[in-house]
Amino acid sequence: MPIRSRIILVVLSVAFVCLARGQPNVLFIVCDDLNTHVSSSGYAAIETPNFDRLAAKGMTFDRAYCQYPVCGPSRASFLHGLYPEVTGVLSNTSDIRDTRPGTVSLPQAFKEQGYWTAATGKVFHNVKMDHGTVAWNEMERFSNDELPIAAAARVAFEAEHGPVTSRDNRSRWKAHLQALSTQTRGQERPGYGRSGLTDDQQADGKNALQATAWLDGKAYGEKPFFMAVGIHKPHVPFLAPDAYFDLYPQGELDFVKPPADFWEQAPKTAMVKRYSAFGFELGQENDALRREYMQAYHAYISFVDAQIGRIFDSLERNDLWDDTIVVLISDHGYQLGEHFMWGKVTLFETCARVPMIIHAPGMTRAGETTAALAELVDLYPTLAELCGIEAPDDLQGRSLVTNLADTQVAGKAATYTVVTRRDQLGKAIHTQEWRYALWPDGEELYHLKEDPEEHRNLANDPGHQRVLAEMRSRLPVFESAP
Repeated sequence: MPIRSRIILVVLSVAFVCLARGQPNVLFIVCDDLNTHVSSSGYAAIETPNFDRLAAKGMTFDRAYCQYPVCGPSRASFLHGLYPEVTGVLSNTSDIRDTRPGTVSLPQAFKEQGYWTAATGKVFHNVKMDHGTVAWNEMERFSNDELPIAAAARVAFEAEHGPVTSRDNRSRWKAHLQALSTQTRGQERPGYGRSGLTDDQQADGKNALQATAWLDGKAYGEKPFFMAVGIHKPHVPFLAPDAYFDLYPQGELDFVKPPADFWEQAPKTAMVKRYSAFGFELGQENDALRREYMQAYHAYISFVDAQIGRIFDSLERNDLWDDTIVVLISDHGYQLGEHFMWGKVTLFETCARVPMIIHAPGMTRAGETTAALAELVDLYPTLAELCGIEAPDDLQGRSLVTNLADTQVAGKAATYTVVTRRDQLGKAIHTQEWRYALWPDGEELYHLKEDPEEHRNLANDPGHQRVLAEMRSRLPVFESAP
């Protein structure tokens, strides 16, 4: 049977199932700053059995990309189905309600069309950016309990100086914590280490408990639900319960060292200097420190995976798997020393590519993986189509339903990611074989199949000018999008 005919039959069968059962539920899980260091993305060095659990039920998109490798702009993009230049959200301080008033978010569309909607954790970028009752029937956010090491330090500090909350003590207390230990550092100088807390004392443990409480208690009543779980981590500081660190002995960590002269052949605006906050120098490998951060980051991934597993257990005991679409993504990738970069805000593959797994009952077949190119901006139209929700006419994403129905269907010809450099943008195009970037001071071109680490910039290679011209020609398609 031709591929098109098979797709039509699958889509029709899903439509009939939806009519018989009513609209499907949606569980939308978004992690923060998670790169593809998960076993479902082929990273064997880390234990993520619950990512694998979902992948065994649904489809893994091996080539999915964010549209902006920073939390606020990325979330504004995929929650509204629009590229960042159209949302107008190009920094963590912008709010789409100011830059593009009246734009209907994904949860708002579901709520307005009969779904019970709820969110716990970080879905919109922060409390100020959250759309509140316009988007959600219920919304919760949590924080970590006080770390034992911080609690002991606070008691000693207050005995000498008085309350840490007093006006005279706030800055002194903050400075004291920054100097106390790696665990008590915050985001400016990224903290890391064993938290001394239990799973349930950390914010993401609380998020998991809240989600399971809603599912177990059937808080949604007779309505279908759209439930978003915003996992706060592995965003810095990298503080996980102690047991997860034992999974990753520092001496056993494996990574590829970048060429010492890499930045002699790449545009300087392609880099960010966040590495210095982590304690590194450009062009110099600090093996011991890199292992400390990687261990902490990996420990947090396993912690996050365990919390996601608790939510999946609730789906299981409430017999909801066959009625619930499950989406598991990250808002963008994260660098752990690749190209001597740390954090986000670049256009390298490790920063733009994200894990993405979708389980669509009656459509996805167990354990399938697709190499089709996809973007986070595609999730809004995909979920709207799967659930029979009327979406805004101006969505720029493309529904992935045909890809979910058949792994042989080609994905997009290219994906698009941007990032701000002062008052200009760096712009990247990914195809099946190539990654191209245009920066204010130059260009990048990498052959991903032969150079997956992106160590050799071919933009100035005379033998690749035809490919360079072809990649350049793709940019206007995205730049001119309405």
